[in-house]
Amino acid sequence: MLKKRLTALLLGSAMAMATVAISEFEGRRNYAYLDIVGVPTICDGYTHGVKLGDYKTDAQCDQLLQSELKTTMAAVEKAVKVPITEPMKAALVSFAYNVGIPAFRSSTLLRTLNAGNYASACDQMRRWIYAGGIKRKGLANRREIERWLCLQ
Repeated sequence: MLKKRLTALLLGSAMAMATVAISEFEGRRNYAYLDIVGVPTICDGYTHGVKLGDYKTDAQCDQLLQSELKTTMAAVEKAVKVPITEPMKAALVSFAYNVGIPAFRSSTLLRTLNAGNYASACDQMRRWIYAGGIKRKGLANRREIERWLCLQ
């Protein structure tokens, strides 16, 4: 279902594709909760300054998501030194949004991509399926979709 929705957007902007992917992967919770590794999280995977007991409206969550996406998109655009497609950019934004910008910047994935090895860089996503030292099916599923998008 998600691949079908993303396929319809392939000729669109990276921002639109990343928004759909992240919204699907992260899910939305208006009340703060602890994620699978114990980090206080709210809305669509937002973690900065979140405390348990926090609440955000859907409009506030939409605003947080768009703000974080712009920040993540800018970081990806700055870090990537080779030409990439909009679907690849969307995959990288979704990936960096999830693992964090510092982890993305220091990743083998980015070094491989900047060396011009596009397919190998996309394949690197498959390595990022652990949280708290445990292999997570949800992360494996996410990385397969991000890899697929990256290879478009």
